[in-house]
Amino acid sequence: MANERLRATLLQRGLTLEQLAEQVEVDAKTVERWIGGRVPYRRSRYAVAMALGVEETYLWPQALSDAQLADAAESEILTVYPHRWTVPRDIWGRLFGEAEEDIGILVYSGFFLADDPGMLAMFRQKAAAGVRVRILIGDPDSAEVLERSQAEGIDDALVGKIRNVISLFKPLRAQDGVEIRLHSTPLYNSMYWADDELLVNTHVYGAVASLAPVMHLRRIAGGDLVTTYLDSFEKVWADAKPLD
Repeated sequence: MANERLRATLLQRGLTLEQLAEQVEVDAKTVERWIGGRVPYRRSRYAVAMALGVEETYLWPQALSDAQLADAAESEILTVYPHRWTVPRDIWGRLFGEAEEDIGILVYSGFFLADDPGMLAMFRQKAAAGVRVRILIGDPDSAEVLERSQAEGIDDALVGKIRNVISLFKPLRAQDGVEIRLHSTPLYNSMYWADDELLVNTHVYGAVASLAPVMHLRRIAGGDLVTTYLDSFEKVWADAKPLD
């Protein structure tokens, strides 16, 4: 069966068979066989994925065994913090400060970031340097936000906190390269990501987010743990509405 994902990705990247072959140091006929359905050795799969900027498992989903996928996913986990408040401050600064292409934030309020002038200045600087900064915050008028607020035992305080965050984000909203949208999805996890690195703040029923655990992840070839979370981010982004 032909590998339509590989063919389509080549077209999207504007690359010819010959150009890809040159980048991964194989013959163009070899690339043609891959498109025809032949599965390359792992070294070549990795080289192609890196050259095209996609996951190896996207181009060849059946190539890795379950054990290999599990090992790769485990290798993507750098650290697990018992609570968000235990994540060292310099981790947040390094995560966003080293971003070269993308910064993404998915929260209901994210007040601890919005209330940090240094962090807001960093986001503006990164956007001015060409990094795409996307921020998803909860729609304060949504039933989902109110339900979460009540589940945390703080009545409707989360609604007011989000409105405060919207006000604090005013300097960001005037910066080219920064996009802010409102979402009304049930928030299973908050996400903070930059390029291939990600902090996932899981949510625990009855506890505020700062008390819930955080996983520090970094994407590696063959792993799909980070990709699973980032795919979720994109789905929320697609359905969210721009902040007026």
